[in-house]
Amino acid sequence: MQNIFIHGLGQKPSSWDKIISLMPEPAHSVCPDLFALMNGKATNYTNLYRSFADYCNNMSAPLNLCGLSLGGVLALNYAVDYPDKVQSLVLIAAQYKMPKILLKLQNIIFKVMPKSVFIKMGFQKKDFIALTKSMTELNFSEKLKDISCAAVIICGEKDGANKKAAIGLSKKISSAELHFIENAGHEVNVNSPDILADILLSFCQKKEI
Repeated sequence: MQNIFIHGLGQKPSSWDKIISLMPEPAHSVCPDLFALMNGKATNYTNLYRSFADYCNNMSAPLNLCGLSLGGVLALNYAVDYPDKVQSLVLIAAQYKMPKILLKLQNIIFKVMPKSVFIKMGFQKKDFIALTKSMTELNFSEKLKDISCAAVIICGEKDGANKKAAIGLSKKISSAELHFIENAGHEVNVNSPDILADILLSFCQKKEI
């Protein structure tokens, strides 16, 4: 089996280093660089997802997917499209129906931010904006009921923008359990790695993953 950790927008694969080091078999865990996978293709969600799906399809099943934010959306999308490949699903601060108003407000803010901020995250400003804009129509609401693999939904207690979606996911995916991490914000893999690792290890043991 393979554990695939998927970083969020503005993160890098190293954002998962601490978590992977705490897993029982770190050698079975990988965290791809999402934007390197696109290999120069235009930056939009369709190209990003297709590149991620191709990456996963080249691995032998079963796959355990764990994604944060954008990474969670990609993991959810893949689990919907390739249910036979996915053994378990961990969604952290993930949306299943994109909040259009919030995304539009974010893009307005992004447009006035200096380019240097995006370069530090490994992006060109225009690519960052193009990607978030291309995600506004995503909606997996009707397909969530078809997910039957073991699942856990996680959200930082202080991550107000994603708490409602976390609750919704836990209700719509029949196999899911829900955890809120106390005193944590959005990037729980960076800010609360030990607590997150404990939840993941417990989940693996209970589901015999």
